[in-house]
Order: sequence, then structure tokens, then C-alpha cells
Amino acid sequence: MTSGADLFVVCKQCGSEVSPYITECPYCGSRLRRRAPKLPRAGTPRRPPRRARLVALLRAPARRRGAVATEQAVRRSDRWAYTRPYATITLVVLSCASWVLIHAEVAAYRKMAILGPLGGDWWRLITSAFAYNRGVPAFLIITTIAIFGWLLERRHGPVIVLIVFLGASVTGALAALAVYEFAVVTTANSGALALLAAWAVPDISAARSQSYYDGDLLGAAAIAILLLVLPFAYEAPEMSWLAGVVGAAFGLLVGLGLQLREPALPG
Repeated sequence: MTSGADLFVVCKQCGSEVSPYITECPYCGSRLRRRAPKLPRAGTPRRPPRRARLVALLRAPARRRGAVATEQAVRRSDRWAYTRPYATITLVVLSCASWVLIHAEVAAYRKMAILGPLGGDWWRLITSAFAYNRGVPAFLIITTIAIFGWLLERRHGPVIVLIVFLGASVTGALAALAVYEFAVVTTANSGALALLAAWAVPDISAARSQSYYDGDLLGAAAIAILLLVLPFAYEAPEMSWLAGVVGAAFGLLVGLGLQLREPALPG
């Protein structure tokens, strides 16, 4: 609240209350001061006290460091947002080409998929991720790879997409080989579920903390369930549900690691 001294002054000659911004009393004409005080400009804030200015000066470097860190975090998060998803395009093209090759040459499927013990053919751990034998499951899996591989690549770049897809495919295949006595496995669903899970981790974390997120978790959950039930719906033994679960777990672990590595963004 403004004090009375800020509103008026008292003339020492006649005792009248007059404005503090005049030099002579309008009632008796006596001189109050040599010059009138300066009026503050409209819209100009008052200068803070000396102590407040000193504290602000000391805190300025910390604020600048925080602003620089936030700017770098935002720049890193947007690094891949406007580039072509080369890794996702590569995975989709290889999947489509493998589907065409397998349907043109049936023997190619037996060379790519895991049919029993590896027997030294370790390359099947990679090629089994591209061995598609049925049309509708292939379409669903390739579509999932295209959508969630692109979304994940926008956040973390092409290397992470390849690591998640191939790592989940190999891990799922090894799990099936360890559990089943005679494993018949193709691991494309494992890689697709891993991409979906790795992308969903930040949004799941935001939903748990009741923060804003722009993803569609319900749609992602519906796609994940569809991929998990495909082996039972089509009675396709080569599409292992175990490999799919292991791939989803692999994607979740990678997503958690990426989230812990990334600095927190504002808002």
C-alpha cells in the first residue's frame, strides 16, 4: 500500500497538503524545493532494490546454463524429426522383397527361417526376421514396422531403429531355440513389437504421471495385442508368441534406457 508521504507533502509555511511534484505551494506561494522530482515514464517498472539486483546478478549464470541445457535438449529431440526415416524404409523394403522372393522361390523360406537347431547357420537369426510365409500377417507386421519404426526414428535416429528391430529378432529367436526342442520360428513379429514398445515407453511414463503426451496408447495397445494373437488366429507355428513377448520386453528395456539417457524437456 502506498504511504501518505507518497501522496502529498505538508507546506511548512501554511500547513496545507500539496502535491509532492511541485516546487511552490499554490496556497501561500512559499518555495518547497529547488527543483521538482523526476516523474517515472509510463510503463517503466521501478528499479529493484540493490540487494535484489545483486541476487539476480549472481543467479544469472545459473539461469543461462539452464536455458542452454534446455535448448540443447530440445535440439537433440528434434534432430531427426525432419529427416527421411532411412532405417525404417530399409526394413520395409527388405521385408517386401523377402515376401516376394519367398513366394517366387519356396526354397528361400527354408533357407531364411529357423527350422530346428541352427547347426552353425547363425545367419538365420537375422534372416528369420524377414521370412514371411503368409499374406495377411506379413501385411500387418510390415505396417507396424513402418509406423512405429518411423515414429521411433524421428526421436532417436536410424541406428536405434536397427538395434531395436534386429536385437529383438535375435533375442526372440534365441529364446525360442532355448525353450522348444524343435523350434520353427520367424521373428518378424518380435522386431515389430519391439519397435512399438520402445516408442510407447515415454508416453506410458507420461500417462502414469498424468502429464501431456501426444501418442495414441490405446491404438498401440490394440496393435500389440493383434500381433500377439496372430500365431493362434492363423495356427501358424512359425510365428512364435514367445518370440513376440521377448521382443516386446526387449523394446521396453531399450525404451527405458533411452528415456533415462535423454534430458528432461520443459512442460
